Amino acid sequence: SDLQKQEERGELLQPLTFVLLGLCSVLLYFKVSLMDPGFVKPEEEVKASKSEEQSVAIPQVPSDIKMRRCGYCMVKQPMRAKHCQQCQHCVRRYDHHCPWIENCVGERNHPLFIAYLSVQLVVLLWGGHVAWSGLYFEQSWDWLQHNIFLLVSFLLIVIFTIVVLLLLISQLYLISCNTTTWEFMSHHRISYLRQSELENPFDQGVVLNLWRFFC
Repeated sequence: SDLQKQEERGELLQPLTFVLLGLCSVLLYFKVSLMDPGFVKPEEEVKASKSEEQSVAIPQVPSDIKMRRCGYCMVKQPMRAKHCQQCQHCVRRYDHHCPWIENCVGERNHPLFIAYLSVQLVVLLWGGHVAWSGLYFEQSWDWLQHNIFLLVSFLLIVIFTIVVLLLLISQLYLISCNTTTWEFMSHHRISYLRQSELENPFDQGVVLNLWRFFC
């Protein structure tokens, strides 16, 4: 492959960059998996009742919507929070429970989740290029035996690249609209959205939505 040839020539910049990107991807994975995604804790109930979305006046959201108490963990849910059955906690600005990281994606780890997907996509695209550069196709059994591992790796990389790319695009679209996966999929069942004059009362324009999410 290209990286092997560069390493043999003593050109270590790209091989080291590739290894560092892979390491960064793994570290981000563990960080997103293990961190608190924004659990609503009983001792923070007063703070939760004054979350950012409720402390800022949003004319499109009816003011008579009352905070509901979670029937599972018995805490008052801030607006945009949801109880996760897998984590057994209410999560602020709940997006979804990701089985890949075995954790919720919520208020605290959502930006890092996007960073993880972005780095992972770069590693996959680069890894796919590296695998392709090592393939020299010949119609022979010896060639297949010699290249089967590289060929299978390339096919797996292509599959994972498509999955990560589609997930990242969908996440960036929802972020640009200032909505979550849960709100997008369950709009008709959420009281503050169902009773709102607009389909998405939190949308403040693409630029401001992205700024508030990442900054």
